[in-house]
Amino acid sequence: DGDLQTDGNRSGHLQNVLAPEGMRNEEIFRIIGAQLAEIGDQLDKEIQARVVNDLVQHFLNENLSREEITRCLSQAVEGLARAIPSDMEQEKALLVLAMVLTKKVANRVPSLLQRIFSTTVNYINQHLHTYIVRMVSALTQ
Repeated sequence: DGDLQTDGNRSGHLQNVLAPEGMRNEEIFRIIGAQLAEIGDQLDKEIQARVVNDLVQHFLNENLSREEITRCLSQAVEGLARAIPSDMEQEKALLVLAMVLTKKVANRVPSLLQRIFSTTVNYINQHLHTYIVRMVSALTQ
């Protein structure tokens, strides 16, 4: 519920997701997380420092509202997604790019960790929640 776990054990949970018999939700999330991390490692190299620096500047501007900062993240993610090969699902690319940008901003300016994390959660809830539910459902069937 908004907490960031850095040890990889639990990155949160989705409500109303039931794992199949013998498989815990935690196992499902680890499988999905491993798949997304692999894609993230590939995309990480494609993100230019300028994009990260621009995002850092937006996040440092405390005058921006939550909606404005989420819009900045969304624009950065969608701009980067245009360069992603068309064989990757658009929603998956957006999800991974949002997470990679979060990591890069937090690594660049650690004091922004809480703000970038909560903004990314907000972005994912607004734009990608249905995709995540579908991804979990596909794994549980």
